[in-house]
Amino acid sequence: MGSAALPLVLLLMALVQSGLTQDEERPKPVVKVKPDQSVFRGERVTLTCDIQGGGNTQWTYSWFRDGQPVYPSSTTSELSFTADVSLSGQYTCTGERSDSHTSDISDAVTLTVSDKPKPIVSVTQSSVFTGDTVTLHCDMRSSTGWTFLWRKDSNPESSDDAGTKTLSSVRVSDGGTYVCRAQRGNYYTHDSHVQITVRERPKPVVRVHPDVHVFSGETVTLTCDILEAGVWRYRWYKDQYNSAGQDQIYTITSVDRSHAGVYRCEGFQTKAPQYTQSSDGVTLTVSDKPKPIVSVTQSSVFTGDTVTLRCDMSSSTGWTFLWRKDSNSESSDDAGTKTLSSVRVSDGGTYVCRAQRGNYYTQDSDRVQITVRERPKPVVRVHPDVRVFSGETVTLTCGIQEAGGWWYRWYKDQYYSAGQAQIYTITSVHWSDAGVYICEGSQTKAPQYTQRSDGVTLTVSEKPEAVLTVKPEPSQIFRGETVTLTCAVQGEGWRYGWQCDGKDYNSNEKELKITADQTQKCWCYSCRGSGSFCSYSSDEVTLTVSERPKPVVKVKPDQSVFSGERVTLTCDIQGGGNTQWTYRWETNSRDKNTVSQTSTQELIISSVGDVHSGKYTCTGQMKTQLSQRSDAVTLTVSEKPKPVLSVKPKPSQIFRGETVTLTCAVQGEGWTYRWQCGGRDYDSKEKEFKITADHTQMCWCNGCRGSGSGSGLFCSDWSDEVTLTVSDLKPKPELTSDPAGAALTGNTVNLTCMGPSTGHWDFYWNKHTLNPETEKIDTNPYSLKIDSVSDGGQYWCRAGRGKPVYYTQYSDALWVNVTEFPKAVVTVRPDERVFRGETVTLRCDIKWGGDTEWTYRWEIEETNSWYNNTVNQTSTQELIISTVGDVHSGKYTCTGQMETQRSQRSDAVTLTVSAGAQAVVRVSPEPWLTEGESGTLICEVSGSSKGWTFSWFRDHDHLSDSSRGAGGSYTLSPASLQHTGVYTCRAERGRPAYHTHNSSTQPLWVTGVSASVSLVINPSRSQHFSSDSLALSCEDQSNSAGWTVRRYTDKDTKTCSNQTGSSCVIDSLSSSDTGVYWCESESGEKRHPRNITAHDGEVIVSSVDHVIEGETLTLHCLHRSTNHSILSAGFYKDGSLIQNQTTGEMSITTVSKSHEGFYYCKTERGASPRSWISVRVSSSAQISGLKILSFLLAASPFLLATVVLLYKCYRARDPSVEDQSEFAVTEEET
Repeated sequence: MGSAALPLVLLLMALVQSGLTQDEERPKPVVKVKPDQSVFRGERVTLTCDIQGGGNTQWTYSWFRDGQPVYPSSTTSELSFTADVSLSGQYTCTGERSDSHTSDISDAVTLTVSDKPKPIVSVTQSSVFTGDTVTLHCDMRSSTGWTFLWRKDSNPESSDDAGTKTLSSVRVSDGGTYVCRAQRGNYYTHDSHVQITVRERPKPVVRVHPDVHVFSGETVTLTCDILEAGVWRYRWYKDQYNSAGQDQIYTITSVDRSHAGVYRCEGFQTKAPQYTQSSDGVTLTVSDKPKPIVSVTQSSVFTGDTVTLRCDMSSSTGWTFLWRKDSNSESSDDAGTKTLSSVRVSDGGTYVCRAQRGNYYTQDSDRVQITVRERPKPVVRVHPDVRVFSGETVTLTCGIQEAGGWWYRWYKDQYYSAGQAQIYTITSVHWSDAGVYICEGSQTKAPQYTQRSDGVTLTVSEKPEAVLTVKPEPSQIFRGETVTLTCAVQGEGWRYGWQCDGKDYNSNEKELKITADQTQKCWCYSCRGSGSFCSYSSDEVTLTVSERPKPVVKVKPDQSVFSGERVTLTCDIQGGGNTQWTYRWETNSRDKNTVSQTSTQELIISSVGDVHSGKYTCTGQMKTQLSQRSDAVTLTVSEKPKPVLSVKPKPSQIFRGETVTLTCAVQGEGWTYRWQCGGRDYDSKEKEFKITADHTQMCWCNGCRGSGSGSGLFCSDWSDEVTLTVSDLKPKPELTSDPAGAALTGNTVNLTCMGPSTGHWDFYWNKHTLNPETEKIDTNPYSLKIDSVSDGGQYWCRAGRGKPVYYTQYSDALWVNVTEFPKAVVTVRPDERVFRGETVTLRCDIKWGGDTEWTYRWEIEETNSWYNNTVNQTSTQELIISTVGDVHSGKYTCTGQMETQRSQRSDAVTLTVSAGAQAVVRVSPEPWLTEGESGTLICEVSGSSKGWTFSWFRDHDHLSDSSRGAGGSYTLSPASLQHTGVYTCRAERGRPAYHTHNSSTQPLWVTGVSASVSLVINPSRSQHFSSDSLALSCEDQSNSAGWTVRRYTDKDTKTCSNQTGSSCVIDSLSSSDTGVYWCESESGEKRHPRNITAHDGEVIVSSVDHVIEGETLTLHCLHRSTNHSILSAGFYKDGSLIQNQTTGEMSITTVSKSHEGFYYCKTERGASPRSWISVRVSSSAQISGLKILSFLLAASPFLLATVVLLYKCYRARDPSVEDQSEFAVTEEET
């Protein structure tokens, strides 16, 4: 039977029961729902099955949803569950008593379950002003039974049942986010939000212009400002009473005391906000017309001070202040303060102020008087002068005119100096004292300080040298003249002294006047101060005194003149300066009277005649002094002259087209000339005249002198005629050479051009290259320098004479054949760089095919003349210098001579002579070797590398195995223990042999692979701090007796100083103890050398004695104070940081050959010295390799070549085999 039939069965059972109890009416339950028939998911719902009239019988209840049983039997009347949408439906219930009576089925009650609700929140207005009322509503629609919870921002919730929240007379703080939710039982809805903004209700501000404190008669404007935009109406209140003003601006045109009071305003409009708050009250005070109060910080001041004047209107504001000084125009400022900065004297006077507000003016203030005096300014005085000299005493005084108790401060070059007294003295002035000095004063009363003085520049120079000048010029003094001697010395305050030919003169003036009577020598000097400081004396000046000047009579045109000429005699006084002279003429001619009346410098005879012949003298007069009388000049008057006409070239040997020079010779000077040739006239100022000869013709000439025409011009007679004979045949020269035949480069060939036999000819040369002719050669023959083969070829010549030049024909061509000539070569033995005392041979070689014997010429530059002459006189092929010295340094050249020909000069060879030669020794690869390794000692000569042989020494003993030292290298392969020692070398060359100085020492240390004797060091490390103690001992596996500790330092090799048996103790190490220590037997065997460094610093690095490849290398960084590992240190290899360790210890595991290098550590206290750490291949690996090789050789001798190659590869792969460095630690300062 399906579930759908179950309700029907129950119904039938109920009908049966009803039929059985028809006599009793069955009760009908009523279903009640809490909280409501409409609920929400998650809400707790309680259904109650209420059966009325059922008596007190115990009922059993059954529940149905949509006719389906949901809870078939329950003894309680309530059914509670959590609501879910799936539980929505119609609910009914029935009851059954214990006596089997049943109730009717209740009416169905519909239960509706919805999703979780969210209330709807609303607000009357969300943007309001303070004082408004706001109502918020929280609505759950038709749902009932709710309590409403309100929350603003993060504040706690408040509840109400109505869902309405009213905010009355809101404040700004009431603005924010409001949230509501509903509660029913323990069930809550979602939140719902709304934003409310509360703004401050506008509050007007009353502004008063010009001020709240006004004065009777002013215009006052009150303005009601409302920041909120809108169409406002205004209401004004005075002292709480409504005033008539309703506009925004309330104006009182002429205020009086009745207008005083408290003013307020407020605004109204139709939209929100509809009204404003009432403004704060503004108190308007009305007073009588004011008078400002003027004050000044100080009324009596000095220039540079600052004065502040204040014009005070008490608490009244809005004023502009007007200032007036004396009768000047007013100036304005808004602050009421007038500041006079750095006042001047002109700023003194009477100051008045008044105030202005709008068009309203106050009364004038009382007057205030300001007095400005000039601030005192010191003056620096320097004694003896601002220009002083090293060693002088200088006194600087700071003078202040203003009386007072002054303190002084001195400045040099703008920096404060130590001087504080009025007088600042520099007792022995020095260069460093030069500069600009300034002083100033200060005191407690006014003026409290002065201006700074003007700077005075003190110049310090070396002691001056007086300069003596003479006026007039010392070389132009006439006997009896007054001479002025001026002694000029830098600076002032000098007293002067002179000496002239042993006579002393003294004066406070720098000028001295003496009368010149003889030639003498003068000098001067000067002193100042107490006389202890004097200048150097001047150079001597020789006053050359000569006799009075002697005139010279000059005659124009000449002393020999001709009858009728115009003659001018001039009296010239040389050495008389530009002084104005008057003149006196004298003559022994017959015209004495005319001549003696002339006083001018020139004596003019317009038409000379026999009467003027004679001797003429003159003298000059200057004030009271007369010159000497001039020597007499003889004027000779002759008859009119006749010229002599000469012709060049000779008139009988002229060629057609040649230029002919005609010379017209007339006795005397100053002539102009005139010629006639072939009927044509020519004029010239020169006595020579050139014409071109084109035919045979006759010529003659005459001369004229003087000026103008007529009587001023004087002309000679005409010369005799000369006939110019012109020939038509042009000559041709003949060209020859000397020497004839071939010419050699570097030599000279003389070319001779045989031209016409008569007259003077110039010669011109031409070569086959058609180059322009060479410049004119005045001499014949022409020397042709043969520099190269290209100088050979065809040459022509021709001759020329006259201007313009008349040329002959060209000569026939001459061939000059040129061949190359040899060049000498200089060689030097033993080298171009030699040393003092060596024998040097210079050889001159000339490669030449012939059998000719050469003679040689040597030359040297850059040496003294004596040795230069010696070299020049050497003519042999070899120049031998048996003992060379500095004098022989220079550039050497040589040439060879064969008859008249010379070879080319050799290139210069520079011979450089240095001081004694020094051998230098070094070792490769390292000075520390392991037994069986190879090492090479290299000997070189500084600055020279040619021709040397070398000798080697170990521990001062000469080494006989010279084959190992050939070529400057001494190779130890393989190295053995006996090779340990200190090596030197020496070089020699030449015959006789020249020896260098011995080289410096080079130690070489060879350590055994497994040493039987060990040098034990305690503490066991190679680096130690200075002042620490150190113990060393030689320990032999069998017996230590007979071994001592030896050491090698930079100074020498010696036994350890504190030796006891085979042990040595150094109580306090020093840096001089740094070196190599080893054990040495009585027979001289050296074993187990160790490097030890004594360090003066604060940090050392400690490591193991040696490192085998594959082992671990550990380094410790130690401080002097603790002598144990440092907490923090950096470790470096070959200058690069490899590790930073906080323990002060560094380890490298599995060491390989790449780890070999210089190691050191660095802390905050400094860096340790560097230590060389070498890495060796383990002896077992080497032995294994050798065993393998031995087996292979024994098994197959035919593999010998292969084994050798493999061994070489092994040595190349492992540098420790070939270049084994020390396995101990080599120290080197960082």
